[in-house]
Amino acid sequence: MAVDAKRGFYRTPPGWGKRKHKIMKRRVFFVSDRTGITAETLGESLLTQFPGANFRRIHIPFVDNLAAAEVAAARIREAHEQDEVPPLVFSTLTDNAIQHVISASTHNVFDLFGTFIGPLENALGEASTHSVGRMHGIVDVTLYERRLNALNFTLSHDDGLKASDFDEADVIILGVSRCGKTPTCLYLSMHYDLKAANYPLTDDDFDHLGIPKVLLPAKSKLYGLTIVPEQLSRIRRERRAHGRYSTLQQCRAEVQAAEAMFRKEGIRYLDTTTISIEEIAATIVRDMDLHRRDT
Repeated sequence: MAVDAKRGFYRTPPGWGKRKHKIMKRRVFFVSDRTGITAETLGESLLTQFPGANFRRIHIPFVDNLAAAEVAAARIREAHEQDEVPPLVFSTLTDNAIQHVISASTHNVFDLFGTFIGPLENALGEASTHSVGRMHGIVDVTLYERRLNALNFTLSHDDGLKASDFDEADVIILGVSRCGKTPTCLYLSMHYDLKAANYPLTDDDFDHLGIPKVLLPAKSKLYGLTIVPEQLSRIRRERRAHGRYSTLQQCRAEVQAAEAMFRKEGIRYLDTTTISIEEIAATIVRDMDLHRRDT
């Protein structure tokens, strides 16, 4: 659908109805002068709006000189010739000359930096530095050290390790085995600079009336994760196909006991069954009123 500027309502673009039932197959390039994380993140966010399309993703990082740009452009042109349809190109290149080479390689180049840098310069009354890799480079040594410290803390306090140090944590994730505790903690440390520990709940913990004693001093920092038992059983079977650990009966019992504990102790918790790690982390930060350490 598109906006009709004169009539102020949406109208269907010509031919859209005929094309919408076809499965689109397109190659997508993520081109960057550094790691390509920003290009991929922004580009993927846009691609999620087209669930009917079939995308083949190609990453081309470290395009930081004209020679590398020419090689990347050649790959893009080759893809266009092979597919007989122009690929999609998401770029976060800061050098105008390099961006020009990529833009000339095909029709559908989305300059994710160039689109906004100009308006930002006008809004701020200041020229951009056009510096390469400032988002993911070591711009502030202090902040970088904080992130490393948070990551080291998280790695050394995974799966209930060093529980006596949990009072140093910013947040402690509780949940049964394989509900997403470790990846969530790693994401919190890497993207929010938070010291995130996690503690696995087992049958031994459910034998008691409340939370494990070792967690009592840090109760205000606890946050629970839960999951649908059927999904938990499938995940566990991939790790350990046989035995009681992965049976649906065992998974149901553990999830019910964990959720009962969360409710009894007033611990906030989140069902991770259909939520991405990014969403889980953002929800925890919001619910626990945590903030990035660099703000």
